[in-house]
Amino acid sequence: MLKGKTILVTGGTGSFGKKFIQMVLELYPEVKKLIVYSRDELKQFEMAQQFDPKKYPQMRYFIGDVRDGARMKRACEGVDIIIHAAALKQVPTAEYNPMECINTNIFGAENVINAALDCGVTKVVALSTDKAAAPVNLYGATKLCSDKLFIAANNIKGKRDLTFSVVRYGNVLGSRGSVVPFFMKMRSTGTLPVTHENMTRFNITLEEGVKMVLHALENSWGGEIFVPKIPSYRILEMAKAIGPKCKTEIVGIRSGEKLHEEMITESDSLNTLDCGKYYVIIPSHPNWKKDDYLKKFSAKFVTEGFKYNSGENTEWLSAEELRVQIKEHVDHHFEA
Repeated sequence: MLKGKTILVTGGTGSFGKKFIQMVLELYPEVKKLIVYSRDELKQFEMAQQFDPKKYPQMRYFIGDVRDGARMKRACEGVDIIIHAAALKQVPTAEYNPMECINTNIFGAENVINAALDCGVTKVVALSTDKAAAPVNLYGATKLCSDKLFIAANNIKGKRDLTFSVVRYGNVLGSRGSVVPFFMKMRSTGTLPVTHENMTRFNITLEEGVKMVLHALENSWGGEIFVPKIPSYRILEMAKAIGPKCKTEIVGIRSGEKLHEEMITESDSLNTLDCGKYYVIIPSHPNWKKDDYLKKFSAKFVTEGFKYNSGENTEWLSAEELRVQIKEHVDHHFEA
């Protein structure tokens, strides 16, 4: 699938970007180039130590910001595939600095789209978030807007051999700024701050997130939002997993936070397909035939009124299961 292809990853020095590049190098060693596009020169330098240029001559590093349309376009010359992972994603920070979040997450998305249209790119997969479904915070609202831009871009591609699609998933286990590294840091104090005793979240590992993007690259027809079927966890269960002897202190829900996250709203159900391992939200008026899509992927529409909510999930992770995942995917030396 990726043999001889040139791939550019925006936000390539982030948790997802590094895992994506690692897995692509392992699974598709015949990839032509892997371009890391990001703002931080230090992180790029550190990444170049992780991926030795002598061993991985495919690697390239491009300093740039998705806010800079001209720089984005220059970086995309000769690129076949764009994985758009760059975003400002800290919810409280976005609430306090709204225009900064808008400039990166919305206008940056438009710059990625324009670069793809102008440079002969054939596939674009953009990363979304569960916070984009029925958003209550600015970060979620900007990502919903970004999703809409990528989906609508399929209508302006003309005769180009180009598709835009979106991958939406929940909290990535152990990603920077998430609850796992925070709890692991705080457990030495003997107290774990918990926002609300009933809070739930979806859970996905970085590896699962990368596999989903690869699935979208291989199977997208343009305009889809791919949603994984993943388990949920209760925040108190996560606290028990990391610090079973710690006290929990209820500190209240932060600005812009939900009690439960959604990935598919009731309104989305009219356009949502069950494709087995994944759900797929398709456009109301795609530029391909729905019947052909249903047949190709053995898909069927979900029932009207269906919604996918972390608090009403059918699959849950226990504290012990969470410990296993943390040890396997976050910190191999982890002990509760």
